[in-house]
Amino acid sequence: MTKTIRIASLSLAFLIADTSRAVGEDLWIKNGERDIYGIVAAPADGNSKGVAIISHGFNGTHKFAKDYIDTLNGLGYTVYTFDYPCGSIHSRSDNNTVNMSILDEKNDLKAAVRHFLDRPGADKDEIVLIGESQGGLVSALAAAELKDTVSGLVLVYPALCIPDNWNERYKTVEEIPDTTILWNVPLGKRFFMEIRDLDVYQTICGYEGPVQIIHGSKDRIVPLGYSEEAMKRYHNAHLGVIPGAGHGFNPEERAVSNKFVKEFLENGVLTQPSHNSVKN
Repeated sequence: MTKTIRIASLSLAFLIADTSRAVGEDLWIKNGERDIYGIVAAPADGNSKGVAIISHGFNGTHKFAKDYIDTLNGLGYTVYTFDYPCGSIHSRSDNNTVNMSILDEKNDLKAAVRHFLDRPGADKDEIVLIGESQGGLVSALAAAELKDTVSGLVLVYPALCIPDNWNERYKTVEEIPDTTILWNVPLGKRFFMEIRDLDVYQTICGYEGPVQIIHGSKDRIVPLGYSEEAMKRYHNAHLGVIPGAGHGFNPEERAVSNKFVKEFLENGVLTQPSHNSVKN
């Protein structure tokens, strides 16, 4: 007998599909049998010093990156942003979210990195990973395996709480149903099984490069404490806190987030960890 549990829907702006289209050229990347749809946006002058690969969060799409493309292009980075296969009911890669998997997403991100490392003219010394929410967790996991291949890591309200949340919800394997419906998005049992024993902080700290974390002080989905702990655990990290911001930023908060990103990438390798709070 199959089991399904429905988690009550919340009215969250970051889960609503954006009908606008991010600016760039279509680029499909293969990862084994998985086809990954994304767009690539290069600096207007055609001169690129590196690549920034942006990962969306739970039920998001490549359009999340449109808030950061201008800043990154202005710094000389080519931007690649994509739809994780099975990562959203709106995904152009594959919208069957029953097969959503954080580990598959980690491997898809690594495939995107390999693509740009093999691409003619790519600056292999400047690969930056940027991830929001679940995409932040995925980016942190991928960076821990890619190590020095990644020159910088930016985590925007990273959902480092995901294993804790679901292990609290399903205290035993037997409690996990075949299908869980979260915010009207169906998830299969594998999603929960593969993260049960994941020690997030021990794992992500395999990455020793520079990290910029950006988080809102009023985030009720991912408590700020998770990013504060990550800042302590990472070897070389900054934490930028946006007072009053929640999980998903308004235009003014996005401007502050872009400021953190710009300063982080302009300053290069960080030598001292820090905790910053910027008012809107």
